[in-house]
Amino acid sequence: MPSSKSEIRTRLRQWIRELPPGAREEGSAALRERIRLHPHWRFSRCVLLFAPREDEPDVWPLLQTALDEGKEVALPAFDPLIEAYGARRIERPAADLTTGRYGIREPSQGCLNVPLPRLDLVLVPGLGFTTDGARLGRGAGFYDRLLAGTNAIRFGVGLDIQIVPHLPVEAHDLPMDYVLTPSGIHEGPARRS
Repeated sequence: MPSSKSEIRTRLRQWIRELPPGAREEGSAALRERIRLHPHWRFSRCVLLFAPREDEPDVWPLLQTALDEGKEVALPAFDPLIEAYGARRIERPAADLTTGRYGIREPSQGCLNVPLPRLDLVLVPGLGFTTDGARLGRGAGFYDRLLAGTNAIRFGVGLDIQIVPHLPVEAHDLPMDYVLTPSGIHEGPARRS
């Protein structure tokens, strides 16, 4: 396995591109069920989901599930004034969404801001994870800065192919409380102590 973050990102992107047809969909369905049955999901009142890119697990159906369960649901929304992501509430997915700065679906300007401390649970995408809660993002640090503003439980979510034995970790890299994949749940360091 390569040792630099850049090399690991390149390798993981390649592995994800080479997934057999249907593997992402099948893995995503199993992952959604694992998330939905987790006690932290069941007891959360305010969750931050994400709009998946093509190379990320499809957690999108959980948005409607969360709304149906009476949860307050938010998505990351880019604020150009501070060059960072915050959270905005989604109530009507068909009407509330727009394409954001990076081509990712996010809540429109008219959606209410959700204070980060109000979040109970955050689903966090990544290119790679370790079983002890380390996460490798895309390199811009947006999620780490967003997560620094909340005490929510952090679910790193990925496909099994995204679990690697080791990731270089820097001081600003926040660990996940749990890493969930289609085949398992791994506890981060804070959960094991």
